[in-house]
Amino acid sequence: MSASDQDEALNAPIPEPELNGLTPRQARAASVAVASVLLAAMAVLLMVRLAQRTSVLVVGVYGLAMILCGVVIELSRHGRTRLGIWLLGAGLAAALGADWLLLP
Repeated sequence: MSASDQDEALNAPIPEPELNGLTPRQARAASVAVASVLLAAMAVLLMVRLAQRTSVLVVGVYGLAMILCGVVIELSRHGRTRLGIWLLGAGLAAALGADWLLLP
């Protein structure tokens, strides 16, 4: 190797390692896990809210949120992870907003 080849080798940029996200299988598993935890949290929140005040509206809001969590689990199992996560975020924000606005 000549001196110029050695200089080029020393001054060559070091390649950055690729930072990839989760694999599709890992993303599906994470989505199912998050939706399952939120489903359990909604069930506990439903029981707490029903203990405070019995109302059909309380059951409706939290029941729909729990159904949404189940739909997200099924979407993730069938490979629609991104759609499921967007629905989960929007649906739970709507449920908590409805709780804050509609329920006394």
